[in-house]
Amino acid sequence: MSRPSQPDFLAHLRREVADGRHWLDRAVVIGFAVLAGLAVVGFTWLSDAAFDLFATWQGRHWWAPLLWTPAVTAAVVWLLRRWAPGAAGSGVPQTLVALEPRLPREQRGRFVSLRLSAAKVLGVSGGLLAGLSIGRQGPSVQVAAGVMHHARRYLSPHTAISDRELLVAGGAAGIAAAFNTPLGGIVFAIEELSRRLEQRSSGLMLAAIVVSGLVSVSVFGNLSYFGRVRIEVVSWADLFWPGLLIAGICGLMGGLLSRLLLVSFTGLPDRFCALRRAHPVRFAALCGLGVAVIGVATGGSVHGGGHDHVKALLALDSVEAHTPFLFSGLKFVASWWSAWSGVPGGVFGPSLSLGAGVGADVAWLTDARQVQALIAIGMAGFLAAVTQTPITAMIIVMEMTDGHSMVLSLMGCALVASLLSRMVSRPLYSSMAEMMWAAVVRTPPVPEAGAEPVRTGAAAEPAEGVSAPAGPLPGAAPASATPPPATAGPGPHTP
Repeated sequence: MSRPSQPDFLAHLRREVADGRHWLDRAVVIGFAVLAGLAVVGFTWLSDAAFDLFATWQGRHWWAPLLWTPAVTAAVVWLLRRWAPGAAGSGVPQTLVALEPRLPREQRGRFVSLRLSAAKVLGVSGGLLAGLSIGRQGPSVQVAAGVMHHARRYLSPHTAISDRELLVAGGAAGIAAAFNTPLGGIVFAIEELSRRLEQRSSGLMLAAIVVSGLVSVSVFGNLSYFGRVRIEVVSWADLFWPGLLIAGICGLMGGLLSRLLLVSFTGLPDRFCALRRAHPVRFAALCGLGVAVIGVATGGSVHGGGHDHVKALLALDSVEAHTPFLFSGLKFVASWWSAWSGVPGGVFGPSLSLGAGVGADVAWLTDARQVQALIAIGMAGFLAAVTQTPITAMIIVMEMTDGHSMVLSLMGCALVASLLSRMVSRPLYSSMAEMMWAAVVRTPPVPEAGAEPVRTGAAAEPAEGVSAPAGPLPGAAPASATPPPATAGPGPHTP
């Protein structure tokens, strides 16, 4: 038997080495998926502890939020503006900009990194310690994306795993771990983050998302922060008209909230936006004071993501103890002001609690028997209206629901609410990401010593290394939309 020739032996050795690196890269991705899940778990613990501390102080002294909330809100905004401006906002638009393939790799750290992930955790926890009406689920997207993107440093130089795939997996893993809903994370990756999955590594990315979700499930069990809806039998006759009314209200209110958040981001030529631009820390304190006043008026139900109030609604056998319209209206205003303050925070949690309030309001108006079913329908409808991702909203609420008979009702409400919301507002996250991307293109490079200054203004060329966008980001507003002002960009002004 003849021995293999030297070239054949070297080719076989190279194939073996390449195959070993391929499996090593897979192990690195799965390992960082576990770390991303643990990061969201730690984020959950810290944010819950911060809000519990606020709730304890509020329970002892009803007037304490009037002093505490403005002071802590101003402190968080000041610290973020000074040390980590990229950690402001909800986190989803920043991740979408980082996913943009035209963004130079050296600028990606402005939107996702380990440093920003740590700052995001501390900033959101500070906002919850202040008692603002914010959630941690949206920020978990940026936190987990920053962790997953760091895996790039440990992959082989010629790996087939791209930065985009790591960011998609990380962002979706953040949703999966934050809600304890692995399937919801996968749908979020397809519907909002990616719009598509690369065939060559889609299995690995989906495995990373599921692993991160399972890390959260293994720590918290099948816990749902908004409680669980157990419905054995659902009557279509009882749900159709109340459900249609809920879809209409959630669609209009969710679209209005989305529009207000976009306006808060771009700014208007009015005295409030002028005050925010000139004195952002003072404006944050005023927003915190407004939220504190609303909290005192409602007995503290508008603070935080609204988990406790939703659980109380779901525990009711009827809505006789529910005060209609009070929670929904004031929670709406508190959520808007909290985002306008510049403190990092998400709208997933407040949207779910607002939807639960709308569902309870309609159940009270119509004297419906299926109270819990209408609350669940409202949660799906409002979340779909704000984010304009109806499938993700339906899946997230469905995974918190033990009755499979709710699937069609949840989907119908989410689709109708999302459709109505699009008539009121552009898509929230993709529109913010488009504005951030435009700001990146307008940002000129820092000239070297002795170099000719870079032109700025309308005639300026795009920054070096950043090509002018050939089209909007996936899901962004059409090209005919009004262009954002020059002040738009990532930082403390991002709701």
